[in-house]
Amino acid sequence: MTRDQVQSVHDDIAYMKALAQEGRQAPLLGGSILISAGIVFGLASIVAYGIDSGILNVPPVAYAFLWGGAMLIFFVILAWRIRKTDRKPGAQSAANRASGAGWMGVGLGIFVMALSMAVIGWKVQSSIPSLIFPSLIFALYGSGWAVSATMSDQKWQWKLAIACWIAAPLIAFLTGSPLMWLAYAAGLFLFALLPGVLLVRQEPSEVI
Repeated sequence: MTRDQVQSVHDDIAYMKALAQEGRQAPLLGGSILISAGIVFGLASIVAYGIDSGILNVPPVAYAFLWGGAMLIFFVILAWRIRKTDRKPGAQSAANRASGAGWMGVGLGIFVMALSMAVIGWKVQSSIPSLIFPSLIFALYGSGWAVSATMSDQKWQWKLAIACWIAAPLIAFLTGSPLMWLAYAAGLFLFALLPGVLLVRQEPSEVI
């Protein structure tokens, strides 16, 4: 390899490092989506507590309408927020694209697993498979925060990831108790709503 070729390789590496550093410095977007998820599903969890504890006297089929309605509302909000987020400064940075892909994977994973649990529940005629859902959500949220923390180099997000992973097995101890839904709502507020507010406050007000 000639001297010019070596220099060219060094220049390419330096350029790629500069792009990576620039991506890390760009504020992360998408906090409004997390806020929406925390509010919609957190409130749905509180309603689920009301049903499970007997405070709300409704038939069991109400669960299907509750969670189906919550998912529909969130998907409508999600489509609207994605369009707005994609037009914001810094949306095409490496950190935002990677973090966005990671959270999209989390969302799709949740949706697919929800369908899978519904099929299993129908096949065995039991609601037991759905009881793993809160733990599954926190485990996947932890993965989303881990990707986001790695790409943005924001250490506080690693704390969120670890907290989500700890919460996943802990909430399993409340299985069978209406309190599980209150704990689930609290987790959604702590791991989605509040961090989403922090991210929104960091979003740029001018072109990066």
